Parts: sequence; structure tokens; C-alpha cells
Amino acid sequence: MNRRQFLKSMAVAVAGTAITSKLKVTAAESLVQDGISAELPDLVAVRNGEPIAMFRKGIEALGGMQSFVKPEQKVIIKPNISFDSAPERAANTNPELVGEVVRQALAAGAKEVLVFDHTLSDWKTTYKVSGTQEAVEQAGGKMILADEKKFYINQKNVKALKLQETDVFKPLLEADVFINLPILKHHGGAKMSCAIKNLMGNVWDRRIMHRSDLNQCIAEMLFYTKPTLNIIDAYRIMIANGPRGVSTDDVRLTKYMIISTDIVAADVAATKIIGYELDEVPYIKIAENLGFGKSDITKLNIARLEA
Repeated sequence: MNRRQFLKSMAVAVAGTAITSKLKVTAAESLVQDGISAELPDLVAVRNGEPIAMFRKGIEALGGMQSFVKPEQKVIIKPNISFDSAPERAANTNPELVGEVVRQALAAGAKEVLVFDHTLSDWKTTYKVSGTQEAVEQAGGKMILADEKKFYINQKNVKALKLQETDVFKPLLEADVFINLPILKHHGGAKMSCAIKNLMGNVWDRRIMHRSDLNQCIAEMLFYTKPTLNIIDAYRIMIANGPRGVSTDDVRLTKYMIISTDIVAADVAATKIIGYELDEVPYIKIAENLGFGKSDITKLNIARLEA
């Protein structure tokens, strides 16, 4: 079986079962469009593996990390590491996954790989307790500080309706490759925190978004920082009391991962895993209307893989 036949067989395979009775839909079952084939899919959905194994399988289907990272490029990775919580609480992106993405970017020839988040908890504690700093440094990457205003540059965009200017993290603007690495979870204000919502950690003042039109502002973040690649960690997901969570009772082990260059499609796929209707997460359609991706994933080439 050649590579084209393999990807086609993956894209038309439909064999899903429900993640848990507490979720509304069978995760990723509707991510497959029968009869579509392509050398490289628009979106990859991987399930039933550990984070590193799922990422390796998924990125291979997209041509490998070398399809996104070229020799001597500067790579910046933005996980969700807002809170001083351990991985089992599912408040932050899985540190093992973050470390593997760093390793593969370096293996693809990256000059340097930087990792950051504008944390909500104390940054030193958060980087350590989340497990991210250790994972990144062991992989050869570098954690960088993002909790001082001096690291941000004012940017303006005339296309924005609400977020017409904001202070953006300078190292992100200077990078050649931006990898968006969110965790999928419930969010009390925006309903869902995932790929598009993760971009709020790229700016200095997030409060202005909450005082204005939150969903419009979340979507308009894409005028300022559009990722090269989106990798959604849905190994464990927080289904209640997000974004911080209260206990492990809020967490479900789902063992999924979504990878795509289309941030809108990636978030649509995420709604199917967590069990939300698309109209429950308004910023997704707003981002589509602004031209940042496609919400009708039935028209995309999708590879569904087992890790």
C-alpha cells in the first residue's frame, strides 16, 4: 500500500465509540468525510494512544515536522500553561507532548525553539508545577518569560471591529514558525478553550477583551498572531469548572489529538470531542467569517488514525 492509499484508507474509516456517557457525541466520528482522498490531509484526528505516540502518528500523516520547520528557522511554541496545576488536572497542555514537539522541531533543523505562556498563576511556579519547564529543557528547548509588559509591542489592525490594537509578545512576532499547542477544556466565559482561545496568552492585556465583546476579540486575535500549525491536546479534557478546574472529577481521559493548519477547522473538531454544538462557541464562526478557516469540516480531507 502506497502513502496515498494509506491516507485514503484512514480518511474513509468510520469506527468510533463514545468517549464517555457524560459527553454528548461520539468523539471524532463525524470528522471523516467518505470518499475524499489527498496526498496530505487538511486535518488529522488521532485517538487511543499516549500523547507522544499520537503526535508522532499525526505529524507523519502531514508530511513530518520538516513540512513546517525548515533548517535555521526560529520556532516559538505556545502551549496553554496558565495555571500552577499538575498534568492530571488537565488545566495545561500535557508536558510530554510539549517536549516532543520541541524535539521534533529541533530535529527538523530549527535554530532555536522557544516556549512561553502569559500565565495567570505565578509564572515560576506554573512553569515548574505544570511539568512544562522540565520537559522543554530536557528536549533542548528554552522556556522564556512573558509576564512583563516590556516584552510586548503595540500592534494595530484596521480590519478589527473590537480589538483594533493590542500589545503582542515580541518574540512571537520575531519567530519564523509559530506552533499553537492548546489543551481542550471547558471555559466559564467562552464555553470552550482550545486553539483560537489559546491566542489570548499572546497579548499583555486580556482584560480588555472581557470588557468588550469577548467572542469577537478572541477571533480578532488572529489578525495579530496566526499559527503555522495547531496541535490540540485532547488526551485529558476538562469538562467542567474551566479554565482552572476544581479537582480531577472535572477531567475525562479521552485520548484524542487534532492537528491542522486550519485553526477554525481544528476548533470545530474539538467541539465534537468535548460535546458542544458549534453555536455554543461563537468565536469559531466569527473567525471563519473573518477569513481564517473553514467550519464545514465535511468538505475537508481528514485522516483519522489509531495510535
